[in-house]
Amino acid sequence: MNVSRLFIQRPVATALFMLAIVLAGLLGLRLLPVAALPQVDYPTIQVQTLYPGASPDVMSRIVTAPLERQLGQMSGLDRMSSTSSAGVSMITLQFALNLGMDAAEQQVQAAINAASSLLPADLPSPPIYAKVNPADAPVLQLAITSDSLPLTEVQNMVNTRLALKISQISGVGLVTLAGGQRPAVRIQGNVDALASLGLGLDAISTAISAGNSSSAKGTFDGPKRQYTINANDQLLTADQYRELIVGYANGAPIRLKDVARVIQGSENDRLGAWTGIHFDSASSKPKAEGRSSAASQQPVRAEPVEAPAQRGQGLRQAQSERTSGEPEATGAALSRGETQLTPAIIVSVQRQPGANVIQTVDAIKRQLPALRASLPGSVQVQVLSDRTLGIRASVEHVQMELVLAVVMVVLVIFFFLHSLRATLIASVAVPISLIGTVAVMYLLGYSLNNLSLMALTIATGFVVDDAIVMIENIARHREMRVGDAHTGGEAAAGDVSAQAHVGAADVKDASASGRSQNISRHREMGKPPFQAAMDGAGEIGFTIISLTVSLIAVLIPLLF
Repeated sequence: MNVSRLFIQRPVATALFMLAIVLAGLLGLRLLPVAALPQVDYPTIQVQTLYPGASPDVMSRIVTAPLERQLGQMSGLDRMSSTSSAGVSMITLQFALNLGMDAAEQQVQAAINAASSLLPADLPSPPIYAKVNPADAPVLQLAITSDSLPLTEVQNMVNTRLALKISQISGVGLVTLAGGQRPAVRIQGNVDALASLGLGLDAISTAISAGNSSSAKGTFDGPKRQYTINANDQLLTADQYRELIVGYANGAPIRLKDVARVIQGSENDRLGAWTGIHFDSASSKPKAEGRSSAASQQPVRAEPVEAPAQRGQGLRQAQSERTSGEPEATGAALSRGETQLTPAIIVSVQRQPGANVIQTVDAIKRQLPALRASLPGSVQVQVLSDRTLGIRASVEHVQMELVLAVVMVVLVIFFFLHSLRATLIASVAVPISLIGTVAVMYLLGYSLNNLSLMALTIATGFVVDDAIVMIENIARHREMRVGDAHTGGEAAAGDVSAQAHVGAADVKDASASGRSQNISRHREMGKPPFQAAMDGAGEIGFTIISLTVSLIAVLIPLLF
């Protein structure tokens, strides 16, 4: 069966089919998700263990090490890394790509259960694990600061107003907060005062647990009704904690305020986040747009780290990056190279799997003015990092290279053939082949990323190699029929239909060179144009298959 017969004998239907391919490709181009790299599900699991009050050395010896011994025995484990900090142990497990996440989770749970007898008995909670994907880095980070309000109040507003609304935007998968300070009562025991009264720190711990318990209080039983006693024993303020009785001395009660300092503070004062303005010059005013100038505003990304007061070390600051459209910075001028730091709450936004990262970030930025208006005027919202800046630049660069490759192909064909007709054929066939490929990419669930665009660029080169030969043969074929008006018109229809079939069937124009040579040979034998086109196309079926398969084989490494 000659598949080409249908397209050669029906040029109008073939042209409409090509138009349908173009429309499908344009629709697929609009719907394709844009990302830096393809979405890959890395089998990675993080195991976290909390042990408040333990130093990093203690966490490493009695928590991290026992877990590592058990987790290291799992099959399919490629890499294991751990971090032990004050009260927190974090173990990251990376498994082989061919190992399913369900199987990896079962192994991790079994290893945690096996290590439970080796862990401290007073752990507040058993180790927990969660699936993570290293490719799901935050696409946008916001810094929330305030010059007048405490971070405890700011975090409450960010939770209820900002983060909730951002999570409802299409394409947003997860919104997390870092650097916030939840309100808490902090108790700092006076060891000397306790020792003089014959008490220890355990007396404070026991008094807090006993005075802050939530237990059943009993009931009142009446002749017809029963009443449940509902009394709240929870202590909420520092003043309530100060009156707790921790012991007795000579018959007199010893209250918590006598042996400890009770303050209203934050839940964890060893963790925090900062943002700041970096000054390159002391004389210039910082500018918000991040343009190249003597002094520019650069929100410095600061990850949650231990406070310098506790560690005696400086802050860890990640690389700063300029942002545009942010409010002007104010404050005293600093000397060259210094950074003015302000405590902040970092809001990290992750996209949903398969969502268009650029559209997601643009949607969030469109909502930022309304989100700022919902917060008090003393609360500032700044874009700390925007992952789409690099993605936009990278994708636009590859797209420009692809367009340049197509333009160069058309110019080269015109330079060698000196024929506007032949140049027009190439300028139509190559873009149609590319736009049709985009439609197939959407149906297969691919994304528009650096690798897929690079593959299209490489494929363009392969297509062009044979397209030039094809068009040269078509030009020669037409020159052989000059002077015969009837044959010329009939052959032109056959040539156009054959070329339309090549683009519509998307056989990567590489096969068309052999097709044209066969058509020319059959025409020289005296056959009519349509018969020559069908006979020539039918003889090179295996050539089409071999060239297409070889092209696919060349592009297979881009999948890995």
